[in-house]
Amino acid sequence: MVVTETETEDLLRRLAPQVLGSVVRRLGNFDLAEDATQEALLAAAVQWPRDGAPNDPKAWLITAASRRLTDLLRSDQARRRREDRVAQWAPTEVWDPFGANHVARDADDSLILLVMCCHPSLPVASQIALTLRAVGGLTTAEIARSFLMSEETVTRRITRSKHTIKESGVRFAMPAPHEWSGRLEAVLRILYLIFNEGYASTFGPNLQRVDLAEEAIRLARMLRTALPEVGEVNGLLALMLLTHSRHQARSGPDGALIPMAEQDRNLWDHVAIREGIDLITAAPRDGPPGPYQIQAAIAAVHGEASSYEATDWQQIVALYGVLLRLDNNPIVALNRAVAVSMLDGPQAGLELLRLVGSDPRINTDRRFHAVRAHLLEMTGNTAGARDEYETAARGATNLEQQRYLRRQIARLDDRA
Repeated sequence: MVVTETETEDLLRRLAPQVLGSVVRRLGNFDLAEDATQEALLAAAVQWPRDGAPNDPKAWLITAASRRLTDLLRSDQARRRREDRVAQWAPTEVWDPFGANHVARDADDSLILLVMCCHPSLPVASQIALTLRAVGGLTTAEIARSFLMSEETVTRRITRSKHTIKESGVRFAMPAPHEWSGRLEAVLRILYLIFNEGYASTFGPNLQRVDLAEEAIRLARMLRTALPEVGEVNGLLALMLLTHSRHQARSGPDGALIPMAEQDRNLWDHVAIREGIDLITAAPRDGPPGPYQIQAAIAAVHGEASSYEATDWQQIVALYGVLLRLDNNPIVALNRAVAVSMLDGPQAGLELLRLVGSDPRINTDRRFHAVRAHLLEMTGNTAGARDEYETAARGATNLEQQRYLRRQIARLDDRA
């Protein structure tokens, strides 16, 4: 099968976590499995565009990774006894949330890998960083943006996580049903962060990474199959569907960013909107609504509005207030300021931004300065708005976001 370099890259990105999951599930050593998988992916990236992709790309990658893994183990005299076990590739019996007695050889291990990475020997933040790398395929810089921290800190966290897992002696395995509560928070947040990176790519020429967003949705569907009675699982899937429903309208034919206020709502996926609304409407009441259910409710209000101006901003402000009490996150506070400005005017939004601006986690972020620029422009402060757009553009690492901000600066310059 002839494939281009781009097609190969897309295929490998989709298969990477499944291959790594298969290797980790059988070996139980994350570090060596990751090295072997990366070498198999590199070999495929070189060979497939030249020689053609195999009929079963996943099986090819698993075989290549297993052979490389055997080589790695041979080089370590202390682990020679494990060589036969790895070479034979006998599947490990694990609990299967989908009802089977064991995981089949060709099963999709993505969700299993995700849950396995939420290792009980790691702090939650380290679980998230490790899984974003292994399952989401995010770079250190992308993970750092998600955590609102430096790349150096994230690198140290991932390195320590691998070392802790290696030294713990506890093999990766799916938790038993009664153990889910100890890992679910991390699993949900990881899926949320992977989706967000797909929704708004940190780096590169494209505004969105649709494949990454859709992979997060796929994993969320699998998680809901495993845990259908958990309200926050339903809420997260609903949030993803409602947010992703707008992706066709978020950029123009040339890839240029289109803000929600200017989007053609005929391009929104109304089937996904209805599915998302149905999910949160019928979500199990296993306790008070959590952050993902509330965010999904906010997205549903947007999804039901016939236009930006017709949006029920009062309801959105109220929902953001509830969310802020549950999650003291500066991004939530920033979004609430935007909603307040739509309800009570830009000056009210700017007053809230003054408080948000005292938070070092957000006051240097491109999003903070872009919002402040928009609100200043609404008040008629063109010079102040231009300065804030300039600051935001300097902080933007995604090319389309940067171009959008530069267009706002040019527009203000033309009016001066």
